[in-house]
Order: sequence, then C-alpha cells, then structure tokens
Amino acid sequence: MQLIDTHVHINFDAFQPDLVAVAQRWRDAGVVRLVHSCVEPAEFDGIQALADRFPELFFAVGLHPLDVEDKWTPAVVDEIQRLAQSDRRVVAIGETGLDFFKASNRSQQMDAFQAHLTIAQQHDLPVIIHCRDAAAPMAALLRQYWEQHGPVKGVMHCWGGTPEETQWFLDLGFFISFSGTVTFKKAVEIQESAKMVPSDRLLIETDCPFLAPVPKRGEKRNEPSYVRFVAEEVARLRQVPLEEFATQTTQNACRLFGLPPLLVVPETSLDESTNLC
Repeated sequence: MQLIDTHVHINFDAFQPDLVAVAQRWRDAGVVRLVHSCVEPAEFDGIQALADRFPELFFAVGLHPLDVEDKWTPAVVDEIQRLAQSDRRVVAIGETGLDFFKASNRSQQMDAFQAHLTIAQQHDLPVIIHCRDAAAPMAALLRQYWEQHGPVKGVMHCWGGTPEETQWFLDLGFFISFSGTVTFKKAVEIQESAKMVPSDRLLIETDCPFLAPVPKRGEKRNEPSYVRFVAEEVARLRQVPLEEFATQTTQNACRLFGLPPLLVVPETSLDESTNLC
C-alpha cells in the first residue's frame, strides 16, 4: 500500500534530532511522496536541502497568512515568483490563504492571497490554501477571482469546514485534504465533510508536526508515518477498503501536484513496480 502525505513541515526544529529515523518510519508505513509546505520564502533553501536528502520530497513556496502582516512586501512577491521557477521540485504555491482568527489585517491578507493566486496561475501550479475562520470570504474571493482571471487549481488543506462550506470549494474545483483532526471524537462536521467529498477530489495529510491523529493524539509531535491513521479513519467513514482508499488518494495527489515517478528511494523496501504515480 502506498500513501502520500500532502502537507508536512519537517524542516521545523522538532524533527532535527531524529529526522533519519522519522524518514525510515514514513517509508516503512508506505509513504512514497511528501509535499512540503512553505511558511515563508526564507525557508526555501532549507526545504530544498531536505529534498536533496529525501528524493520522495517535493515542495511549495509561499507566505503563510499569519506572517503577512510582518513580512508581505513587493520584494516577497518577486521572491516567490523567482523561487517558483527555480527548481523542478516546486509543485505548488503556498501555503497561502486567509486566517481571520484574531486577525486585524483582513484586507492585507486578501491582497496577499490574490497575489499568490496570480503566481500560481502564471506557473500553472496548484495553491495550498490555509483557511481558518474565513470560509465565506475565502469562497467569495475565489469566485470573484475566477470571474475576473479564470480558475486556479488547488487544495483546501487541513480542512475543518462544514459540509455546506465544503461544497462551496468543491464547486470551485478544489481538492479537499483531511488531517488528523478527522480522527478526533468531537470533529463531527469534519467527519461529515469527509464522507461527502467525491473520491477523485480527496487528499490526506498530517500537517506535521501539528495535530497528531488518534491514536497518537497525546504525542507532542506529529510525523508523516501517522498519515496512515488519517487514511484508516477516512476510509472507515466512507466505508471503503483501506487499499482502495490509499490507491485513490495517491493517484489524486499525483494528479494535482504533477508528481513524477520515484526512481530510487534509499533505505526502503518499497517495490518500484507498484508505484502509482
């Protein structure tokens, strides 16, 4: 069985002491690809170095909405543009989006998000969208952008919306990615959303080191190997075999991010002949 974790932050300090062991665990769990999100362009060189070490790692470039207030400048726009075309392993723009939880810079976040959409459209890359307490304005902005500039492809990452909100973004053509939150006992609306997403629009992720899933929820650090628990829960909710679910979500991730076949993965027993990308 092969899985793809479509949203990780393994460059964070929490992984530095034992990253080689973490990588072996994700390989042992059948994780054959990872998409590394980017909080700010200053991370790019470090993420790139990680991809040099781990050939199954691909990555994005962007500025997180919570960093927009302090770091969004015309120079950052130019830097994201430059970096987006600097390495063939860049498969997305982001993470970007809107985070209106305690936010006082809503207009600035919306401007920055639209700039990311433009960059993604220019380079024919998907956007990785962070959306917290902002589903309605996010959907409205995306509809307006579509009307004025045409569609942009992408994924609503670590999705936590209601079924109604989920449908808004499905109608706009987006993929929906579920994280460890879908395994939480009280996450009823997220679980209902996980049941309704069309099979060809589903993705899974860890958003590690955050949001460790049940049965690892008590651990301080989430890691890519735990994406299997997300897969198991969503497959259970949708009443489909785990192998079938893994195959579908792996194919979905390959399609959205344009992931190439993985030729060599050191220190792994994976059978290349069964690769799904």
